[in-house]
Amino acid sequence: MRMNEIRRDYLLDRWVVIATERKKRPSDFVKKSEPVKRGDCPFEAGSEDKTPAAQLVYLKGNGNTVKKTKDSKSFRHKDWLVRCFPNLFPAFSPPEAGVQKVTVETNTSLLNAVGAHEVIVESPNHDEHPGVASLSQLVLVMDAYLERLKALTAKGYIKYVSVFRNHGLEAGASLSHAHSQIIATPFVPRTVREELIASKKTWKSTNECALCKVMNEERKSPRFIWENDSFSVFAPWASVNPLEFWILPRKHQGSPLEMEKETRRDLATTFRVCLGGLNKLVGDPPYNYGFHIAPDVKSSEFYHWHVEVYPKLSIWAGFEKSTGIYINTVPPEDAGASLREAAEKERDALKL
Repeated sequence: MRMNEIRRDYLLDRWVVIATERKKRPSDFVKKSEPVKRGDCPFEAGSEDKTPAAQLVYLKGNGNTVKKTKDSKSFRHKDWLVRCFPNLFPAFSPPEAGVQKVTVETNTSLLNAVGAHEVIVESPNHDEHPGVASLSQLVLVMDAYLERLKALTAKGYIKYVSVFRNHGLEAGASLSHAHSQIIATPFVPRTVREELIASKKTWKSTNECALCKVMNEERKSPRFIWENDSFSVFAPWASVNPLEFWILPRKHQGSPLEMEKETRRDLATTFRVCLGGLNKLVGDPPYNYGFHIAPDVKSSEFYHWHVEVYPKLSIWAGFEKSTGIYINTVPPEDAGASLREAAEKERDALKL
């Protein structure tokens, strides 16, 4: 058996132990599914009055068209396709009326939690999650992501917009209805900031995007999973999580706002194929995913936006939490092979 390895992340000063001596197969993570108790879900169609007024609603238009609108304080649209509204219990909130900048207290370690925290309900169908959703519905979800990203990025008090998804109770989803979240912050979060610093350093020394180079190398590696004309998917070299994978645009872009409109279907297809493959491979596991995005036009020159998908298949215990060194029991090469086979089966089933 191969000796365990310690691997460093492409950009971050983060180390991962690839524990081949404790190696697990995807089938080892499969759990018996438990029936979901929906209860009184506020995201269900017909329960619109249980949420704040939506600032973005997609409705069916004539034929195959989609109409974009929003709710008012006293009116909620019915028969919607996608809804986006403020979180009832926000981590970050817009400033008071007329205030357009962040308040900094005398203690420089303290900022007001100014920003935004929104929910995107991805479908009126409770279980229409990305691994099983129709492509047409996923395209609308991508459209909603981009629309809210654009709107929030334009606000002067916001420095970064995080688009993310929690799937399953163990991954932090308090409600099982298909939904994503957006949190906008008055600063650039540490992980993205460190990625920006490393990317800029590489760009200055080589005049090359660090992740463009990584992607081109991973397309030829055993960690490669899937690609279409616009996106490439692979298990990262120093994966923190078992069966982790990343989605990168094949064309250098700093932000998904740079995508051409027709490319959004390719992104939706990538989500559907790869999350559908993960779903079938491990039996609908809990997972998180998050978009990593350049916070401004200047950094788009050297930073490559991407999506990181983290299946929640292991528990970080005392060693990981106290050292920042992670132990992964599924080598990324094995993850790549298993996910590649699962994605190809999913592609064939969808007749793509």
